[in-house]
Amino acid sequence: MREDHQAELDRHFGWFEGRLPPRPARLVGWLRKPSSRYARIPLAILLIVGGVFSFLPVLGLWMLPLGLLLFAQDVPVLQQPMARLLGWVERKWIARQRAKSAQ
Repeated sequence: MREDHQAELDRHFGWFEGRLPPRPARLVGWLRKPSSRYARIPLAILLIVGGVFSFLPVLGLWMLPLGLLLFAQDVPVLQQPMARLLGWVERKWIARQRAKSAQ
């Protein structure tokens, strides 16, 4: 079961990575590599903490889901909820793009 959630999470990450500009896409691709674990975990923790302190001017609530997504790469308990969240975002994105093109 864990492999299914990891594969789904990887598929969603790849989908989003394909829609990013080249430089951020390379960064996300590098962060997703298993060898980048020692950079990914501290960055995820910093983003989660930054999201908790979103009331401060520079930090924002956007940091919390991003940190959780990065953390889900290494924590199996988070993989299923994050894969479901990414699936929901992907469906909404596609529906919005279709609505835009239909206008």
